[in-house]
Amino acid sequence: MQFSNSRQTPSSRMPSSQQSAISQGWKAVGRALISGFVDAYTLMNFGVYASFMSGNTTSGGLHVGQANVAAATHSLLPIPFFILGIFLGTLLMHGDCRPGLARLSVLVSALLSLDIVAALFAWPAWLSVVILSSAMGILNTSITHVGGQSVGLGFVTGDLNSLSQHVALEIKHAPVLHKQGSWDTHWLRAALLAGIWVAFFLGAVLGAVLAPRLGDWTLLLPAILLIIFALLDRRAISFASGNIGLRHIDLEQHRN
Repeated sequence: MQFSNSRQTPSSRMPSSQQSAISQGWKAVGRALISGFVDAYTLMNFGVYASFMSGNTTSGGLHVGQANVAAATHSLLPIPFFILGIFLGTLLMHGDCRPGLARLSVLVSALLSLDIVAALFAWPAWLSVVILSSAMGILNTSITHVGGQSVGLGFVTGDLNSLSQHVALEIKHAPVLHKQGSWDTHWLRAALLAGIWVAFFLGAVLGAVLAPRLGDWTLLLPAILLIIFALLDRRAISFASGNIGLRHIDLEQHRN
C-alpha cells in the first residue's frame, strides 16, 4: 500500500504557467527598480540617460539643430553602447535563459562596480557613460516577457502604452493574445506593467536621494542587489533540477 501526501500549498495548486509568470514578474520589477536607479544616477552625474535612449535621441537632435556638435556627441554617445549591451545580453540569454539570467546579473553588477572604480580614480566622464549604457543594455535583455506579455525594464514608455491598451481591451471584452490560462487577463497584465513603471519610478527617486549622500559609492547598492538576484536565480535552478530528479525517481519506482 502506498500513501501520498494530499496536503497542497496554495502555490502548488496554481498552474505552472501562473507560478512562472509570478516569479518572472517579481524579477522584472526588481530589475526595473535598478534601471531607474542607474538612469537617475547617470542623468545627475553626466547629463545623459543610461536606459532612456529616446531621451538621448531627442537631446542629441536638439543639440544638432542648435549646431552644438560637442553636446550632440555627448548626448548620442550612450546609444551605440546601449545597442552593444543588448547584443551581448541577447547572445548570453539565447537558448539558455535561466542560467543566462544569473550570468547577466553578475556581469551587470561587475560593470557597475567598474564604474565605482572609474569614479574613485577620476576616469574620464565619457568612459562612465560607456560603461553604464552598456550595462543597462545588457540588463534590458534579462527579462523581455512575463508570461505572454512583453515588457521593457528600462524604456517604460512601451510599458505604459501596453498598459493603456490592456485597459481599453478589457473594457471592450477583447480576448487576451497569447493567453497563458484562465488567470491571464487584461487587468492582470495592466497591473504587471503598472508595477514595472512604479518600480522604475521608485528606483529613480531612490537614486536621486542616495547619490548626494553616497557619492562615488552610489552604485554599490544596485551592484549588491544584482548579486543577490543572481544567487536567488541559481538557487531556483537548483531547486527546479532537484524536483525534476525526484519526479524521475518517482516514475521509475512506479514502473518497478
